[in-house]
Amino acid sequence: MNPTTPEKRTALFPGTFDPFTIGHESLVRRGLSLMDEVVIAIGVNESKKSYFSLEKRIDMIRKLYKDEPRVKVESYDTLTIDFAKKVGARYILRGIRSVFDFEYEKTIADMNRTISGIETFVLFTEPALTHISSTQVRELLRYGCDVSSFVPIGMELQ
Repeated sequence: MNPTTPEKRTALFPGTFDPFTIGHESLVRRGLSLMDEVVIAIGVNESKKSYFSLEKRIDMIRKLYKDEPRVKVESYDTLTIDFAKKVGARYILRGIRSVFDFEYEKTIADMNRTISGIETFVLFTEPALTHISSTQVRELLRYGCDVSSFVPIGMELQ
């Protein structure tokens, strides 16, 4: 890279995103105000029973960001820090809804920084969105409830 050209600031936003919610969308939007690029990284977790297939989640999120070239959507089945290095991300983006989230995220962030030097930055969830979680949305979906107020406009869940 040219010494006068600043290095691209890329953040990895890891999660299962099953499904991707308006809370996630808010974090990506706010992350883009701080970073040049956000890579939404869908982790493959064989111990979790997913509602949507990995391919469906990738497709839904890619369609949502089809007109935003600064957002990439990928999947991975390695350590998050290894995948961050692979895509050139020096930062990990995480969201915090509560003090319980903080304790969990702090422990992982400290471990990731110790192992790899990758910094984690956290954004507090917008107050109006703190009650929204993928777990709750999945539960509503399982019972056939309308979840349109919890997922981004235009996201097709079928």
